[in-house]
Amino acid sequence: MTNTAARTARLALVGDRSPNVASHTRVPRLLDALAERDRLVLDAYWIPSQDAEADDAVRGFDAVWVLPGSPYRSETGVLSAIRTAREEGIPFLGTCGGFQHALLEYARDVCGLTRVAHAENDPDADDFLIEPLACSLVGHEAVVRIEPGSLAQAAIGSERTVERYFCAYGPSRHLDTLRAHGLRFTGHDEDGHVRIAELPGHPFFLASLFQPELSGDGSRPHPMIRALAGAAVGHAARKAGMRA
Repeated sequence: MTNTAARTARLALVGDRSPNVASHTRVPRLLDALAERDRLVLDAYWIPSQDAEADDAVRGFDAVWVLPGSPYRSETGVLSAIRTAREEGIPFLGTCGGFQHALLEYARDVCGLTRVAHAENDPDADDFLIEPLACSLVGHEAVVRIEPGSLAQAAIGSERTVERYFCAYGPSRHLDTLRAHGLRFTGHDEDGHVRIAELPGHPFFLASLFQPELSGDGSRPHPMIRALAGAAVGHAARKAGMRA
């Protein structure tokens, strides 16, 4: 049997923690369930968005999860944490606001679209990557269709899922440019709008506009969250092996 230490990892929870954000209050129960049900022990630390501005804020962690709760106090900090996870091969999950900012970081730092903005953060900008949705998804459940052979499909175990949303902003422009530079959109709603993104070639880089942390009552973590936990403990094990 695998020992407990080999299945323990350090998780950075990036966001401005608040008792008024449902996804934040759900995290402790999810961590307990992962440990009890799956023997995936995550030693989690909250990193406020302003603290994430430091270059080494998420270095040394085995996974980074950018949680909902936008607008963040520091867009710069959130983008810095995402960039570090992307460039250094640290397993990454972005949900809702984390999804939006993962696309924003990729557009600016990989695609060279340095002027694109998030309408919630910069409503007077000239070029929005993330803009107000025509129909707000706050409190909405919808079907997401997932591409076969994708990381999302492997994590969720299905090509169709019903997920919960609490967002009013989503991606619209420059999606072809993001694709051309390597980002893959592997989940779409029934109207064809992007709902999941991932990065081929990265050990684990997954982002969803929906909020898997709100699935059920938290006693059975959503498969995407279990997949992140598994990637984190794998990352920790590889580091331990390199040190041995």
